[in-house]
Amino acid sequence: IVAIILAYLEKTGNRRNFQRVWIGVGAAVALSVLAGIALWVTIGGLPEPAEQIFEAVAMIAAAGVVTWMLFWMRRVAANMRGELEAKVDRSLTEGAAWGLSLLAFTAVIREGIETSLFLMAQASAASSAEAGAVAVLTGALVGLLIAVAIGFGFYRGARVLNLRTFFRWTGVALIFIAAGLLSHAVHELVEIGVITFGTDTAFDISGILPHEGEGFLALIGSLLRALFGYTSTPEWITFLTWLAYIVIVLPLYLRPVKPAEATARPAEQTAARA
Repeated sequence: IVAIILAYLEKTGNRRNFQRVWIGVGAAVALSVLAGIALWVTIGGLPEPAEQIFEAVAMIAAAGVVTWMLFWMRRVAANMRGELEAKVDRSLTEGAAWGLSLLAFTAVIREGIETSLFLMAQASAASSAEAGAVAVLTGALVGLLIAVAIGFGFYRGARVLNLRTFFRWTGVALIFIAAGLLSHAVHELVEIGVITFGTDTAFDISGILPHEGEGFLALIGSLLRALFGYTSTPEWITFLTWLAYIVIVLPLYLRPVKPAEATARPAEQTAARA
């Protein structure tokens, strides 16, 4: 989003307003980091079983946020550039250039808060495995670097990467991550006795790929646990929750986008370009 705003300002000869955009971005990033720290401190200071309940709620919320984000991006991706450019035009023509700061802030803060919640939930799910927690942090840093690279390429006008295909398949990966968060939340509720049905072990493949322990396979299992909520000994309710989410959400996400949905242009965009 920031790359689209900057590229449009460059294109229209308004590079002098870059600073206002970066002020909004910086404020949003700082607030997102503070929100993440506050969430982590809060969850770490709770007694049991309040901590497990908070973790479960956070995981469910994170799964919901990821799911909403996927379908929102699927719906607006085709029109996002035009809508943002229309908002930039409005800020410039109305003499409210500082509105660019607000535009950048609102775009980044939403994603930043969602990311803080998501990473906190992932870290909580992996807190029992040191390697898993490290994997969450490593994955977050790698993802940030990739996002920066894509944003820079987008700003420079690069067309090597098919963004539609890229976001489609990263969306599929996020669906499996969200399913893992949801199933791990159910597991937490089983452990503290909130859920008392379907708690028998569905299967045990710890001899093939354990999710904890020592050795290379255990390391792979712990990484999968951190990223996708994998467990080698799931309860029936946990496994069925994971399966139900995948069976329902994945086909809905992969269904073809309606032409009208992909090509519609908002009235305000048309007016801004008139």
